[in-house]
Amino acid sequence: MLKKVYGSAVFGIEATTITVEVNIDKGIGYHLVGLPDNAVRESSYRISAALNNNGYKLPGKKITINMAPADLRKEGAAYDLTLAMGILAASNQIKSEGIDQYIMMGELSLDGSLQPIKGALPIAIKAKEEGYQYLILPKENAKEAAIVNDIKVLGVTTIMEVIEHFDGKNFIEPTHIDTKAAFYKKIDFPEFDFSDVKGQESIKRCMEIAAAGGHNIILIGPPGSGKTMLAKRLPSILPPMTLHEALETTKIHSVVGKTKDHGLLYERPFRSPHHTISDVALVGGGQYPQPGEISLSHNGVLFLDELPEFKRTVLEVMRQPLEDREVTISRARFTVTYPSSFMLVASMNPSPSGFFNDGKNPLASSPQEMQRYLGRISGPLLDRIDIHIEVTPVPFEKLSDKRKGESSVEIRKRVTDGREIQTKRFADFENIHYNAQMNVKQIRKFCKLSDESKNLLKTAMEKLNLSARAYDRILKVSRTIADLENVTDISPNHISEAIQYRSLDREGWLG
Repeated sequence: MLKKVYGSAVFGIEATTITVEVNIDKGIGYHLVGLPDNAVRESSYRISAALNNNGYKLPGKKITINMAPADLRKEGAAYDLTLAMGILAASNQIKSEGIDQYIMMGELSLDGSLQPIKGALPIAIKAKEEGYQYLILPKENAKEAAIVNDIKVLGVTTIMEVIEHFDGKNFIEPTHIDTKAAFYKKIDFPEFDFSDVKGQESIKRCMEIAAAGGHNIILIGPPGSGKTMLAKRLPSILPPMTLHEALETTKIHSVVGKTKDHGLLYERPFRSPHHTISDVALVGGGQYPQPGEISLSHNGVLFLDELPEFKRTVLEVMRQPLEDREVTISRARFTVTYPSSFMLVASMNPSPSGFFNDGKNPLASSPQEMQRYLGRISGPLLDRIDIHIEVTPVPFEKLSDKRKGESSVEIRKRVTDGREIQTKRFADFENIHYNAQMNVKQIRKFCKLSDESKNLLKTAMEKLNLSARAYDRILKVSRTIADLENVTDISPNHISEAIQYRSLDREGWLG
């Protein structure tokens, strides 16, 4: 007897429906075709034990299973439930009326319990698009999949619950999630708040500008000056995610199995990989491609602490994602694209010892050592960082001050107002939402300068020996500063402040 049941495969962050055709005929054997990997081939052992331990069995006949489309590689143990239910339906051990309206996925344990899977959200989105009425998943994945409306998500813990559901003995109640309530949940007191930072008012201002315009930023200063502390608080002042951003971010985290029991991710991600990370772990890839750290940072912040300590090859692979805001991983048989629109926040010491060129400090490095250390970061990578800021240690008087600084909630309100101005400005442009994404044509259109501002910028570039690549970056940052003040024209004050944020472009900065 032939029976069809349905599962789903995830490639990149999109799902593809898999038709599992199970045919049971005279003879003996178990044949699984359709380009399965080893984990899928081994499913027969898990299925056999799970059924035997729950009062059912594999039929002692010839079982042929085709997983279509046959040219698409099937990976992982998540097809166990799909295959098991197909076998039970084809052998008439369960009632299978309406089974073609279900997508079923889950990894079986030998006792019949179900283990959580990866990619539940993309699977639910695809099932809804193709008109399926029900989605059966392990209970740990139910909240995540239930974000999608107009499809009934049935969370189960064992295969017996699924069998009894089809036999009409015990119907599974759908999981309900109020997506809007989950999305609009507000966190007024973030874990890391700028009110905890003593002093550093100029750096806080710089971080506010970076957040408002989506600018990449690098913090340069000696150990203990507060670089990491400031970077960790940046997500607390970023504008709240839109529903579209939240869904896209959740899909990426779902693919790597980081959303179990959490449902919709409504906070912007903050990723901080160690400097020993490989280029594949950062960008993504592998034999079975998975998103890397830069994709897990999508719509959030990627923090690279001690930037010069990262391998040169690792840093260089970031250049294309920083420019295109997506990562394309190519293999012989397929190509996968992951979104990677993130804010890069980097920190570094000004020298190997961590201290400036100070003759009084025995650990101070010479200007040559400092230049060699900074030279580990390539010019093309620095070219994609809009703001360079020096961070100096906080004096004792400010550290001992018991007064709280301005909170992240207050700063975020100004940042959000600035972003709204940019959203309206770029309403007619596709894939451009904030100032850091402007190309040369848009810079010329939206960053027009008065004669006074032009002369100031010209003088600064000549006297401070600013490099040519600093020009567009200064204009972008100036536009953001003007937006924070809610003014249309870029004034000389905006230009002069933006110039201060290009430390590494100044010739002779090292003394």
